[in-house]
Amino acid sequence: MKQEPSNKEYNEYVKQVTPKHNLALNCCKAFLVGGIICIIGEGISQLLQNQFGLGKDDAGSYVSMFLVALSVIFTGFNLYGPIAKFGGAGALVPITGFANSVASPCIEYQKEGQVFGIGVKVFTIAGPVILYGIFISWVLGVIYWAGKMVGLF
Repeated sequence: MKQEPSNKEYNEYVKQVTPKHNLALNCCKAFLVGGIICIIGEGISQLLQNQFGLGKDDAGSYVSMFLVALSVIFTGFNLYGPIAKFGGAGALVPITGFANSVASPCIEYQKEGQVFGIGVKVFTIAGPVILYGIFISWVLGVIYWAGKMVGLF
């Protein structure tokens, strides 16, 4: 009969297998990756404004679309995962991380078909975010409307 390990033995085992993290190094890597993403976005914005005559707001919209598309393409070629693993929050927090999190389940479950694979799994991450965004927009709209009615705004 196999004997169960004691609490002390189990805690020692957990300490052995738990990865050690260097907080300062992880912060530097996140800063580097997030900074590179921002530099790419700013470069595209400047190009669109200077070479194509777009305004700042229009260029910003195109930059967002380009970064989302680039993130999805990198996800499709399995390049975004290693970037996110290296850069941590620097790659996962910007809009590129959200695009990656929406595209990944679609790619993973595409073999299950268009409806039950891609169609269902695309909302695994995006669904709660979209629902929360719509709900908060509605709540803030009601607050704004009520504030207008009583003269606060």
